[in-house]
Amino acid sequence: MSIAVRRIEADEWREVKALRLLALADPAAPIAFLDTVERASAQPDAFWQDRAANAAGDAAAAQLVAVTDTGGWVGTVTVLPHRERRDAGLIVGVFVAEGHRGAGVIDALLDAAAEWALGQGLSDLLLEVHVDNERAQSVYARCGFVRSGEIETAGFGREWVMRRALAPTGSVQA
Repeated sequence: MSIAVRRIEADEWREVKALRLLALADPAAPIAFLDTVERASAQPDAFWQDRAANAAGDAAAAQLVAVTDTGGWVGTVTVLPHRERRDAGLIVGVFVAEGHRGAGVIDALLDAAAEWALGQGLSDLLLEVHVDNERAQSVYARCGFVRSGEIETAGFGREWVMRRALAPTGSVQA
């Protein structure tokens, strides 16, 4: 089975919602996401329509999805403008469905996110990963992210800030 990574389209809000609910049902969701299945399920259609429109087309954010050759959505990552650094994107909402993990889907998603970010003139991708989420930390490190030394603390716990420097050629800087 082949996987293609592409940006979502605004009219795909139903698929965006379904994939988000699948992600929130994952056992790691409590330390990986700032949402719950119950809260997300209760959102009206307009919420999901806005969410898709704000990450498609020429929006400042981009949601990328991994799609199988049969049309199934099996992974996602979103790049937001960083809240403090104009030259960086913030990676959020990373998810790969059970049965597709370990097959390079996350690598393809993060590489596509880096390519998109470079196209926007960004020099870094940043993400925050819960200090107890060792599985995610390992994956991000394998994909070129390194701990910045910063720790963010919020109501849901402490998170490492990880950074992937982007080279103008599209490759990761050493």
